[in-house]
Amino acid sequence: MNRMTTGKLVGVLMASIAALCPTFAISAEPYPSRPIRIVVGTAPGGATDITTRLVAQKMSERLGQPIVVENRPGGDTMVATRYVRDQPADGYTILAQSLGFLTLPYTKKEPGYTIKDFSGIGPMTRAPFLMLVGAGGPRSLKEYVAKASAGDLSYGHGGIASAPHIAAESVLRAYGANVLPVPYKGNGAAMTDVMAGRVSMFFDAYISSSGYVKSGKMRALAVTSAQRLAAAPDIPTFKEQGLDYTFSVWLGLLAKSGTPKDVMNRLSDALKYALTDKALVQRFQADGAEPYILSPEAFDERLAAEFSSLEKVAADLKFVKE
Repeated sequence: MNRMTTGKLVGVLMASIAALCPTFAISAEPYPSRPIRIVVGTAPGGATDITTRLVAQKMSERLGQPIVVENRPGGDTMVATRYVRDQPADGYTILAQSLGFLTLPYTKKEPGYTIKDFSGIGPMTRAPFLMLVGAGGPRSLKEYVAKASAGDLSYGHGGIASAPHIAAESVLRAYGANVLPVPYKGNGAAMTDVMAGRVSMFFDAYISSSGYVKSGKMRALAVTSAQRLAAAPDIPTFKEQGLDYTFSVWLGLLAKSGTPKDVMNRLSDALKYALTDKALVQRFQADGAEPYILSPEAFDERLAAEFSSLEKVAADLKFVKE
């Protein structure tokens, strides 16, 4: 009579369970066991795309798996957001986003997602805006405010409820200036008209406008950071000029809600590893940004608070849902 030892019996049972339930075997695999995708809702070459690629490279080192950055532009980033929402909550398909993730539910009748569909892994960077005028425009913020108060000025922005729109309106309202907003399809188009003098000013990121400032085609009147930028120490803050106003735009990573906590922690750890890399920090600072490190829990709290505050902004600026 053949006897089966306890060890052999356990082995046979485990093999049977794995054969009958393949997901059992898969779930036991350490994360990550295959390549990860980060989906970007903009075309290659923009700030979100470039930042994500730089961060993904360093995160890959930490996680020991390739990270592929996949661009899915369209629908004001809604195409990418909806796509990630429809993927499994396993940490293998994550989303790169920015402030627009929070504003779109206030401007679209059917954005196709809610912020509760996602959980924050963490921000990557935050960056302020410059207030910019053409070469022939006012030479100081004080001069601009005086001209704006007299009326008959217009300003450009890259779209209703975009971060530059919100920043510009916040400043103009603080000064009580009535300046006509002119929406464009992207800040690049607005920049062209600012340089040509067709609109009086716009708000833009340092990374995309600094070249024109250095060449003399535009002038920066103020920066929305709390301190002057290391990359542009000659540009004064709004605070220095008497207005207690700061504003920054974050770029961050999100996962589908329901992603296991241990997976979120692994991704958060890899993100922190990337954001503390000396060379990467120097690259961000040269582009007028700074690494922004938050835990998944703290990032979720920030997203919720910012989304709530945007309700008043939407009402004040009379956002109309399309």
